[in-house]
Amino acid sequence: MSAEPVRTDAPVRDHVLVLGGTTEARRLAEMLAGDPSYQVTTSLAGRVARPVLPPGGTRIGGFGGPAGLADWIAAHGVTHLVDATHPFAERMSFNAARAAALTGIPLLAVRRPGWTPGPGDDWTFAGSLAEAALLLPGLGARAFLTTGRMGLHSFAHLEDTWFLVRSVDPPAAPAPPKLEVLLARGPFTLADERELLARHRIDVLVTKDSGGSATAPKLTAAREAGIPVLVVRRPPVPEGVAQAQSPQAALEWLAGTPA
Repeated sequence: MSAEPVRTDAPVRDHVLVLGGTTEARRLAEMLAGDPSYQVTTSLAGRVARPVLPPGGTRIGGFGGPAGLADWIAAHGVTHLVDATHPFAERMSFNAARAAALTGIPLLAVRRPGWTPGPGDDWTFAGSLAEAALLLPGLGARAFLTTGRMGLHSFAHLEDTWFLVRSVDPPAAPAPPKLEVLLARGPFTLADERELLARHRIDVLVTKDSGGSATAPKLTAAREAGIPVLVVRRPPVPEGVAQAQSPQAALEWLAGTPA
């Protein structure tokens, strides 16, 4: 029996590596997985014990820095790199920019629009978690801390402030001595946030400027309750990296950017 001939007319698909962990990354993976023009692989950092996996290929864990990411890109025939990590994943964004430079493939950073204060908001801005920890004692004594469990050490020295921390997985030490942990996964409704602030007698909200709608109701609840909000500003996207604000805009960029 003769061997089946190898097809030479099959379309060559672009291989898109999405650095994920966000709603935007998942939505982009859904779009690409349904398009025969693309092969998509989503990379997750592995910091969440039970991540919700997107469609398409996935890999979990770090690459070992920019060189390791560049090696993975070359070994797996990646043609486009999309950094759709959290707006505060500064190290991964740097690694992506360096790996793209090393391999010569196009890179796009997907960043949802940040939050802006409106009428009735009482916001104070900080440039980092460390600066937020310096400002916090002057704003309140019972803090709802929503900056993520990985940055909890920045507030560990504040002995007089009571903290409510909400995260998907339990935080690790070091942590503030007066601490209550609430394990939960968003999105959260406005009614949920109103009840939480009242039940725990929160008098200051601490958050990162993550943007998006999934966790925005806490800002509305704080405004309604007259509670000040301490907002940590985002780090900048690496210089020279193209940006898009939505998965649809990322898809348009991919369509117009040759490998």
